[in-house]
Amino acid sequence: MKKEKTSEITKEILKKVRQIEIRTKHLVNDSLTGQYHSVFKGRGMDFDEVREYSPGDEVRTIDWNVTARAGRPFIKKFTEERELTILLVVDLSASGNFGSHQQSKREMAAELASVLAFSAIRNNDKVGLVLFTDKIEQYIPPKKGRLHVLRVIREILFLKPTSQGTNINEALRFANKVTNRKSVMFLLSDFFADDYKTEVRLAARRHDLIGVMIHDPSEMNLPNIGLLTLEDSETGEQFEVDTSNSRLRNQFSDIATENLETTRKLFNSSGVDFLDLSTSRPYMPEVVRFFQTRIHRRKK
Repeated sequence: MKKEKTSEITKEILKKVRQIEIRTKHLVNDSLTGQYHSVFKGRGMDFDEVREYSPGDEVRTIDWNVTARAGRPFIKKFTEERELTILLVVDLSASGNFGSHQQSKREMAAELASVLAFSAIRNNDKVGLVLFTDKIEQYIPPKKGRLHVLRVIREILFLKPTSQGTNINEALRFANKVTNRKSVMFLLSDFFADDYKTEVRLAARRHDLIGVMIHDPSEMNLPNIGLLTLEDSETGEQFEVDTSNSRLRNQFSDIATENLETTRKLFNSSGVDFLDLSTSRPYMPEVVRFFQTRIHRRKK
């Protein structure tokens, strides 16, 4: 009986992962074709070959040794070293299980991670994963390939964390420790955490760090439904509030808005790109706009 139940759970997990693969690969093909490659820079320039100088070529690329031997000018040709490492640093704290619309914050994080991972492997890049609460729950080293990406999606969705809190400092310290070379690092969280400015700035010096805040509209505005018992999902603390009190609802909304703006300013002041997503609206248009903004900035 237990074996049958385990088999059913496994089938359900595989079905869910497969659904996300189909949906997100469609989004990648329709919306991000070509953009991913343009958004993220390679690690540098590799020497490719020498060729004869043509009018309009940069004089500083002339290979003087070859030119001297050939008796006519030749230039060095370089190509961008494209292979990147994408590291997904995903918050699995208990607050991520909340969702008042079709998806929980954790489910949206898994979908977004899937989009980024499939975009990466289409460009022959590696994908790694760090799952954290107030400690490191799991680390999957960067690799290529579809099966690897499916494992990444499965772990984000179904790993049962051993803790419930949030420690972004610990997550970034760990990510810096296990990643020797410069990577594109996506930090996905609702950012219900204590001060982490220093670690954000340290990570941004070594990597192309991008903060992705995923929140739910019910965390921004209390509904007017009278007495309501709320529970902090990470501490278990419960308290009763009267949501018919308009002053209380306004204070709640002001605090939530302030938290969002404080998080945004922290990333902006650290020179880190920041993406704000809500479970109440499609994330893909905002991801596309974000990519387009980075492409435009890179061309300047």
